[in-house]
Amino acid sequence: MGAELDGLLQNVERIRAVLEEQAEFAEVERRLPDVVYDAMIDARLFRTLAPKAFEGLELHPVEHCRVVEAIARIDSAAAWNVNQTTVAAGFVPWMEERGGEEVYANGPDVIFSGGYFPPGPSVRVEGGWRVTCRSSFVSGCDRAQWFMMPVLEVDDKNSKFDPRTEDPPTIGAFVPRDEVDLIDTWHTVGMRGTSSADVSADDVFVPDHRIAFLESPHVRPPAFSGPLFGLWPWTSGHGETAVSLGVARAAIDKLTELVTRKTPSYGRTQLRDREMAQHHAAKATALVDASRAFLDASISEAYSEVEREGHYCEETKLRCQLAECFGVEACAEAVDLVYQVSGSSAFRIEEGIERHHRDIHVLTQHAYKSYSRYEDVGKMQFGLPPTFWTLRL
Repeated sequence: MGAELDGLLQNVERIRAVLEEQAEFAEVERRLPDVVYDAMIDARLFRTLAPKAFEGLELHPVEHCRVVEAIARIDSAAAWNVNQTTVAAGFVPWMEERGGEEVYANGPDVIFSGGYFPPGPSVRVEGGWRVTCRSSFVSGCDRAQWFMMPVLEVDDKNSKFDPRTEDPPTIGAFVPRDEVDLIDTWHTVGMRGTSSADVSADDVFVPDHRIAFLESPHVRPPAFSGPLFGLWPWTSGHGETAVSLGVARAAIDKLTELVTRKTPSYGRTQLRDREMAQHHAAKATALVDASRAFLDASISEAYSEVEREGHYCEETKLRCQLAECFGVEACAEAVDLVYQVSGSSAFRIEEGIERHHRDIHVLTQHAYKSYSRYEDVGKMQFGLPPTFWTLRL
């Protein structure tokens, strides 16, 4: 871990007060306020995975995860949106070189957003594409400057399928903010402040240089030649899992403070002197630390392989997927342990534990890390093809 990471972690602490003060606004309004975005831009938090060629930091992915976890320990929605905008930049290397130059034309603090499903029917035309699409779960859409819209090529109203997989080709179109519409669909019990609503584009022209063909292998533009950019999509899922690490750590922090002042009803023994509290706190900590270790090891192995060989192997891909699934699941168990031992304090809004409980269980449902991804890894272990698109890249 280097000086750059230390500086970013200090910046997170520097803006802690802003994140804490605005957390309730984000919960009620279902989006992060501009003052939070401005503070995070000033703290350089949106530069972690941006290429050095465009004045980004191009951090090692483990360092990126540390930053995301530190933010999530203060505010889960802020951390999620930092991760989602930085990893969305992972689509940029799949475009022509001119496309990257255009989206980074105003510097490294670009706020990206994108929903990767469902793909919209789009048609090739001279010089580009006519894109029509409505995507769901587009985190941070209210402040985003660029949107990645998933595209399904059609010709005479028929989809063009990849003959190797019988699946539609995976294509992304980069569209600026003024060419899309936001649709308020984000009404949830947890992760409320992420503004993960729907976004639509209606017959928008996208030039060829802003079309990303997510096919492997491919030749990345010079600005994206470093090993970091050969890791996508695993930087995305690992960063999302780091949000779960931060949420779980925040819950344990609250329990550690709660036990010093709580004596459960109908008893005289302070909570910190109870064996159940001691056991649950220790086990929760072990679950979080084990998750982090597996996450770090898998992405570090993938990074080293890309640096050495230009790509990562199938076994490493499986370990990355398992690390994400296990991390989210284990962190949810850790928060459940905190919830169990906290008694009525667990569901009182003023204690804050209930928010961590809501957030962590929303995070377990994300497609990249859900139960079905375990199933996909099992299929691959048995020599069967996976169903999820990221495992086929």
